[in-house]
Amino acid sequence: MALTVYSTTWCGPCKRLKSQLTREGISFLEIDIERDPDAAEFVMSVNDGNQTVPTVVIETAGGRVVRTNPSALEVKALLEPA
Repeated sequence: MALTVYSTTWCGPCKRLKSQLTREGISFLEIDIERDPDAAEFVMSVNDGNQTVPTVVIETAGGRVVRTNPSALEVKALLEPA
């Protein structure tokens, strides 16, 4: 299972989510959409053309789950095995 957090350096909700995930011991890949145009395009494609962050992608054997501005509790629940 892989967790990716699309964010920006100045985004308050992004900082909060990343801090909470770290505190929970949940590892993730962080991608700054201001430095990665392809990442920015992806975020816009799943957010009605908006660069809304944090956008979180969880890759599982069963597929991909995308959430925009989720809570750490929601992410943790999605990561738990069924």
